[in-house]
Amino acid sequence: MKNLAKFLLFVLLVSAGISLLYDYRLRHGDLNLLPARTPEKYTLASAPTVDPKQVASLEALNRERRALVSSVIPSVVAVKTSKKIGVRRQYGLDPFEFFFRNQQRAFRNPNEEALVQNSLGSGVIVTNEGHIITNNHVVDQVDEIEVQLSDGRTKKARLVGADSQVDLAVLKIDDPGVKPLKLADSDTVQAGDFVLAIGNPFGFEETVTDGIISSKGRPNRTDVFGDLLQTNAAINPGNSGGPLINLRGEVVGINAAIISRSGGSQGIGFAIPSNTVRMAIESLLKQGRIIRGYLGIRARALQPGQNGTESEGVVVDEVIPGSPAAQAQLQKGDTLRKFNGHEVKSFPALRSLVAQAELNKKVDLEIVRDGKSMKMTTELKEQPVDYQNRLAPQQAQPEQPPTPNDRGEAAGALASIQVSDLTPDMVRQLDLPNNVRGVVVTKVEPDSGVAELQKGDVIEEINQQPVASVSDYQKIIASLDPSQSQVLSVCRHRMRSFLVLRPR
Repeated sequence: MKNLAKFLLFVLLVSAGISLLYDYRLRHGDLNLLPARTPEKYTLASAPTVDPKQVASLEALNRERRALVSSVIPSVVAVKTSKKIGVRRQYGLDPFEFFFRNQQRAFRNPNEEALVQNSLGSGVIVTNEGHIITNNHVVDQVDEIEVQLSDGRTKKARLVGADSQVDLAVLKIDDPGVKPLKLADSDTVQAGDFVLAIGNPFGFEETVTDGIISSKGRPNRTDVFGDLLQTNAAINPGNSGGPLINLRGEVVGINAAIISRSGGSQGIGFAIPSNTVRMAIESLLKQGRIIRGYLGIRARALQPGQNGTESEGVVVDEVIPGSPAAQAQLQKGDTLRKFNGHEVKSFPALRSLVAQAELNKKVDLEIVRDGKSMKMTTELKEQPVDYQNRLAPQQAQPEQPPTPNDRGEAAGALASIQVSDLTPDMVRQLDLPNNVRGVVVTKVEPDSGVAELQKGDVIEEINQQPVASVSDYQKIIASLDPSQSQVLSVCRHRMRSFLVLRPR
């Protein structure tokens, strides 16, 4: 025992000595835990590899681009929305809740918690009074809207008006120091024009991407994309509602949609033309709604060699009785060449010209009938409420008893779509991205009015509401207004896009 005690005392003394020595050297700075090494010799480059005089034009371009970006950034805002989507009921006793009860919850059910869905978008200030343009699908059916300015301030925004058909909304903030951007004339925009896309993708405010106008007014498209400006400037989720800017710092379009296989930018983005935006904001601010003019015809594109050698114009297939076209005595088979002095290159172009024309004022039409050129005039009137029904083919329907609780009455055309839950096997069979979530379209009725959808499409969102199952789909469409347009987020194979379903 004595030897053991001595040994332990010896170990204790040695340990104490080592500790004191370590502490002493640490205090006096001579403790070197790493082996000594000789400093490396280095010399940093002191001159650029390219003489600035050789790239003077690029330097000037860089300065001009900086000036352009810095001048428009203060007018772009981040739009942040929130919506209560339900209540989470908690079962069982929470011990922390028992001992540390939240006083704010004293007057409500302690086992309930509000579920809030937050969304991000973008917008641009367009008036000195603080009016902001964004997409309707960014602010549709939300409980609260806030905008964050470029200086970091956050302000409550009021929804002045919105229209789901053109997918535009007008917000208002109270700030006398706002800097609005001018709306350009989108008719002068051409493919190849330089543009900037600015917005709030994935919550990264003031993100700037550049590109060109990739295409404008494709004559063979009859869907919504035929009326939009296409750009390769990177547009991602959260860019919706942000501006597309030209070299003069003017707004040529409002970014609205992308085509993508990944869910992010793949160089195919679409913007609502600024002339459409101008018409929408003026109508919303003056009338509280968009006043739409109409001509009242069914038409199709003119094929090469038809009615002469020129291929520009549209062929009248049907004239709606009582419409401005009927008053002008247009007939089936007429080829409409010019509308109010503007050449009609396609049906989307005609639709845009009609939308921009003033109501109750004479417009000149130039047509070709039986090989002869003719001129006539008419006055555009406001589009009737039932105009879409007049355009739809009339078919005799058997009488059925009214069913006020029927899902079709609440959901409109979407109720005619048959869907099923998405399974891993379907993801592989349909060549879908691994991150896709939604319901698979299994059947679309031919006369449902949603022919843009196809069997095998995956509906991921409806009006920004995620669709995770068939039950989600049924709940959402049961709450929809069939008289309003619906915005679907659709994945087809590896391509994602937005689809706007308008009321029939």
